[in-house]
Amino acid sequence: MAKRIDVKDLSAFYGDHEAIEDISMSIEPKSVTAFIGPSGCGKSTFLRTLNRMHEVTPGGRVEGEVRLDGEDLYAPGVDPVAVRRVIGMVFQRPNPFPTMSIYDNVAAGLRLNGAAKKSELDGVVEESLKGANLWKEVKDRLGKPGSGLSGGQQQRLCIARAIAVQPQVLLMDEPCSALDPISTLAIEDLMAKLKDRFTIVIVTHNMQQAARISDRTAFFNLAGVGQPGRLVEIDDTDRIFSNPSQQATEDYISGRFG
Repeated sequence: MAKRIDVKDLSAFYGDHEAIEDISMSIEPKSVTAFIGPSGCGKSTFLRTLNRMHEVTPGGRVEGEVRLDGEDLYAPGVDPVAVRRVIGMVFQRPNPFPTMSIYDNVAAGLRLNGAAKKSELDGVVEESLKGANLWKEVKDRLGKPGSGLSGGQQQRLCIARAIAVQPQVLLMDEPCSALDPISTLAIEDLMAKLKDRFTIVIVTHNMQQAARISDRTAFFNLAGVGQPGRLVEIDDTDRIFSNPSQQATEDYISGRFG
């Protein structure tokens, strides 16, 4: 069941350095929300606060609220590992477990969660690979290493691994930046299908990609050198790209800076 995320007055820090400041937004369920903006403006940092990956970094901490269907993910007693089961993540570079087979890559999270019956695993592995549009390509070599796949296939394997544990939100940090154009289109087609089941948030440097695949787009920017990143505006993607409300957004999209 896809869920809504509400963020209020969120700031994130690395030690004494403030990376992002005072961000508030809502992310709608069963939709794709894209984060765009110049390098270093805090898009990926903000993405990592949504499933508590930011605090894995030494000195990483946040102030403010992130709520998933009303539940405060940073409340005392909330287990960050449990948060990451519900809010999955796909990273910039494909990172299949190199010593594991294709099958075991997909099944890894299920086993961590206590699923052990092969019949149960078989069904979920097949469904997840089908969900990632990879089943037909790998069904006859499930026992082969995941690292033997092409870059685009490895990224779809990582998506299959993420969706196997049935998260409600899927975060993607520049998932196509290391891929060729054909693999990129395959991932974009996949996102369009997956948003029927998940809330999807993607960081991308490719504005054409944001325009193609997202329902809503958030533009982030830096107030100045050494300043924290801030959310400039978030709106329907068509509006952001055709008639943004902020001059800074228009300047970035039209290539006048960034």
